[in-house]
Amino acid sequence: MNNLHELGATELRDLIFAKKASVSEVVRAHIARIELYNPTLNAVVTDRFEAALEEAQAADQQLAAGQATGALFGLPVLHKDSFMTKGLRTTFGSRAFENHVPVEDSAVVRLQKAAGAITLGKTNLPEFGAGSHTFNAVFGATHNPYKPGYSPGGSSGGSAAALAAGFVPLADGSDMGGSLRNPASFCNVVGIRPSLGRVPMSPTGNAFNALTVGGPMARNVRDLALYMSVLCNADGGDPLSGHHAFSAQLQAINTKGLRIAYSANLGGLPFEPAVQSVVEQGVRVLTDMGCTVEEAEPQFTGADDAFDVLRALAFATSYAPLRAEKGDLLKKTVRWNIDKGLNQSGADVARAERMHTQMFNRMRLFLQRYDFLVCPVSQVLPFPVDEEYPIEINGQPMDDYVAWMRSASRISLSGHPAMSVPCGFTDDGFPVGLQIVGRYGQEQALMEFALQFETANPVGKIRPAGFK
Repeated sequence: MNNLHELGATELRDLIFAKKASVSEVVRAHIARIELYNPTLNAVVTDRFEAALEEAQAADQQLAAGQATGALFGLPVLHKDSFMTKGLRTTFGSRAFENHVPVEDSAVVRLQKAAGAITLGKTNLPEFGAGSHTFNAVFGATHNPYKPGYSPGGSSGGSAAALAAGFVPLADGSDMGGSLRNPASFCNVVGIRPSLGRVPMSPTGNAFNALTVGGPMARNVRDLALYMSVLCNADGGDPLSGHHAFSAQLQAINTKGLRIAYSANLGGLPFEPAVQSVVEQGVRVLTDMGCTVEEAEPQFTGADDAFDVLRALAFATSYAPLRAEKGDLLKKTVRWNIDKGLNQSGADVARAERMHTQMFNRMRLFLQRYDFLVCPVSQVLPFPVDEEYPIEINGQPMDDYVAWMRSASRISLSGHPAMSVPCGFTDDGFPVGLQIVGRYGQEQALMEFALQFETANPVGKIRPAGFK
């Protein structure tokens, strides 16, 4: 079969168990795809192809013996280079860890291995996931498959680009201020930021970080649900994780009469007009689905300052010792974020924590009146890879390297699950995602609603023209 790289995870899994395609064939097809197009995209930065082929042969033997088990059995995956992989280089995109080889796996990697997945390698990210544009001094920049020369977003940009180009059917990521949603929007794939604790983040140097979560990315919602069912598990090394099972079986729901809140600018944020135009097309799809759509949003006053303080606190907690020892190896924006965290006051942190709680409750109460909130994922379209970050949006200057992602970070501060689903394309061919926010802990309902939107608006099936 010549099109194995085009198939989704659930389709590949069915073929493997029906013995219509071997695991070795599936893995070889995806390795060939990476070898062909990764020199252009730079999405995969470390590979383990020989070991993956050996594991694929062993999987085929298990299948022949009737011993194949696991929800991801035989499926090739890629891991973000911020997740540790035992015996396989993990750099965090930093020169300070350029030759770092971990002695243990991150929990998300262990869970995927236990489910039968086969790791092909690691995907690119900005240094320590700092920023929503994927480049670093170790590996350089990753390109968007829909528009080479433009950003795939970040910080899980390598994973999103790999998915869009057919390198794998599943790739993981993490999200603090939009790092699963922004690249999904830029690359026309699906990514979800789960509720806190649904996906374990251990081991980490900041175990009580309440802003950053791990999560899955895929090319369609059903594949995302399959992946989520594996990643949603408790882990003893993560004090915030609990056993919240997730079912891969999404139910068809009746969308007629659902109350949907639509926010065009999330409290007055600037947007590129082309982004809002595509999102408005998605809102019309929701109306055609029978939803009752109203313009409404929770109050976001104070959210930006709180997010910035808590983000800085997280950077200082995780990286202050590294800043002191190897600060010359860190990029300027990482040093700035660490220093901001070290120099802010206890009163600043206390005020931010109060706002964190308030923002959670604002969204919680808001979603008692509405079934879902929909809004843009990103405020801009993909921008040239040689630009570090957008310095202005629609004439409004951005204060720093993360200020252009408020449309995602304001949702992050609420703590509620949110996902990016392909919405449409601009006239110039740039992908734009729709952000859907659900009730806390209700990822199942969120994905079931997203599946109905995807079915009514199947633009996620449009693959990059140069990578077919």
